[in-house]
Order: sequence, then C-alpha cells, then structure tokens
Amino acid sequence: MQQDLSKISTRAPKDMEKTETKEKLVSILEELDELQNLLFAEGKHSLLVVIQGMDASGKDGAIKNVFGTLNPQGVSVTSFKTPTPEEIGHDFLWRIHKHAPLKGTIQVFNRSHYEDVLITRVHKWIDDETAFKRMKAINNFEKLLLQHNQTHVLKFYLHVSKEEQEERLNERISDVTKQWKYNENDFKEAKLWDDYMKAYEDCFEQCNEVPWTIVPADQNWFKEYTIASAVRDTLKDLNMKYPGMKKE
Repeated sequence: MQQDLSKISTRAPKDMEKTETKEKLVSILEELDELQNLLFAEGKHSLLVVIQGMDASGKDGAIKNVFGTLNPQGVSVTSFKTPTPEEIGHDFLWRIHKHAPLKGTIQVFNRSHYEDVLITRVHKWIDDETAFKRMKAINNFEKLLLQHNQTHVLKFYLHVSKEEQEERLNERISDVTKQWKYNENDFKEAKLWDDYMKAYEDCFEQCNEVPWTIVPADQNWFKEYTIASAVRDTLKDLNMKYPGMKKE
C-alpha cells in the first residue's frame, strides 16, 4: 500500500500527555535493561534497529536516549556515510552485511542500506530500474537475517515536518552547543524535500515485508517513547529464558 507522508502527522496524538509519556519511557527503559541482559545471556537472537529520516529528524538523539542507558557491551551503533572507493567496488550490501548483529546483541543503524535507494536515487546516481532491483535485494537481505541468524529487524522512519527541520537546522547556526553539527550541505538536501518524500514512499511500499514504523518526530519525547516501546515489545515477544548452569 502506497503511503502518502504529506497526510501523516509529524506530531504526537492529542491524547498523549508529555509528562506522563516521559514517565512511562523511564519505566520502559528499565524493562529494556533487563531484556537486553536476557538477550545476551540466552544468545539465541539478535536485534537490528534501522533508523532513517531526513537531516535534523533526531536520529542521534533517539539513539542516545533510547539505547544510551543499556550495557554498552551488548549494543553497537553504525553510521553509514558516503561509500568509500573500496565499498563502491563491492555490491551495495557488502558494507552493510558485515555490521549485522551477533547473536545476543543489538545493532543500531544510523542511516542504513536504505541510503542506497534514497540519496542515490534522488541525486540520479542510479536509475529507477536499479533502485527497484536493490529494493528486492534488501527484502531478501532482511529475510536472510531472520531465517539464518534469528536477527529481528525493526525499521523506523523519523517523520519530521519541513518547518521543524528548518528550525532545527537554523539552531545549528545560532546555538553554540549545536554548531558542531552544522553542515552546509544539509540545507541543500532540504531543498530536495519532495524528491526524498517520494523515494521514501517507494521504500515503504516496496520494502514492507519487514514493516516500517513511521514515527512522528517533531516532539522528541514522543519519538523516543515510540521507538523504545517497539523495541521492548519485540524483545518481550521472543519469550527468552535465562540458560541454566553449564554442566561440566
């Protein structure tokens, strides 16, 4: 089913109250701490969390505030930038696959394999035919992770409004604590908003065997609550158990 991002709200539902939701988040993060320990101890499953979104949609903050309190021995974060010459010399999933999570661990992708059908398509570095072939390969890749390594994939698109993005990008100029994030190219990419929305909508339609969660991201407290809740629910549904004592 084709998603129309222009018709999906970027803000929390009106019945969600900020203070109450933030209190619930604290409780969820406590649950996640125990579930991560159980995931590591059992060693049968792994979790891959894909976080996508436009510049200034809050990817870094979501990762810090949802996963930052967990045991760092069991969580890895990989950010995918412009491919190096070595990466370009391989198939587009080569650089991705080597960061797939080890059993018992959580791997977070800050941007991901979807960049190879998003920015590459928006800038016409690949044609539509190549993009759709890659989408089929992505479906097979995500299926392979589950079938062959019990890696459960969660995919989040942080849905920020154009107005909120512009405000956050301008803060990177005016706020001295955020100036280190400033990148002139982010403003150029923002001008391609409509092209990116179309590319994302095609991803949601073509790569939905592992479903996407479209996260309203104008309010950080709701964004973090949504992601943490989904991660918690996924781990709970695995019905994991602590292994007994090892026999000599």
